[in-house]
Amino acid sequence: MLDIGSKIISLRKKLNLSQSELAKKVSVSRTIIGNYERNENTPSVDILLKIANTFNVSIDFLVGEGQLSSYNKEVLKRIDDIEHLPQKDQEHIFYLIDNLVKAAKLKSI
Repeated sequence: MLDIGSKIISLRKKLNLSQSELAKKVSVSRTIIGNYERNENTPSVDILLKIANTFNVSIDFLVGEGQLSSYNKEVLKRIDDIEHLPQKDQEHIFYLIDNLVKAAKLKSI
């Protein structure tokens, strides 16, 4: 069984939202949010999309599937932006990213 509930709880608390506030944002009742959080009900695709958009995560993240499910939606958007650039620009960007990551790793040692 999918454990969407614990992810909803975690994300909701991270944004300091009550069940009622989340329910209002996704157009369901507070009781329904509670049922989702206890994994007693599974959200429809429409509601799952509203929840994902509210928390700025992917549906994959909520259902725990897919290779990129743990990645932040903003990170994925940036990767998509880079993907659509000319090859030469991509090479420059990846060179910079590689060096910044290397420097950050060395700093944490």
